[in-house]
Amino acid sequence: MTEPAERVRVQRRRSAAPDVAAMSEEIDAQSMLGEALLRSLMRTQLRLAAVVLVLLAVTLGSLPLIFDLLPGIRRLHVLGIPLPWLLLGVLVYPVLLGLGWFYVRYAERNEAGFVRLISADHSEPPIADR
Repeated sequence: MTEPAERVRVQRRRSAAPDVAAMSEEIDAQSMLGEALLRSLMRTQLRLAAVVLVLLAVTLGSLPLIFDLLPGIRRLHVLGIPLPWLLLGVLVYPVLLGLGWFYVRYAERNEAGFVRLISADHSEPPIADR
């Protein structure tokens, strides 16, 4: 009679990248690692909001100061329209749209980076870079 073959245990080799389910479970369980990941994302988004707020204050918030310091600008007319009205009534909207576009683009990039951080598949580029 022949001897039965020796049993061999086959195990899956662990990859260096963490499992997506494991990372999302860390976040759901509100563990220290999950809290650190969320705090990092929130800190990044808060920093972005502060940058946009500073840009808004510098661009639009400085207009009344400029009008006050340079009274000659208040008397200028472009196409029969006073320059302050033109700046505050027309130029404000493209600036706000530009700042909104900037904020959304970089907020989505931050979120895509966060998703890449917790996912095992690092080969797919974030949505904002496509």
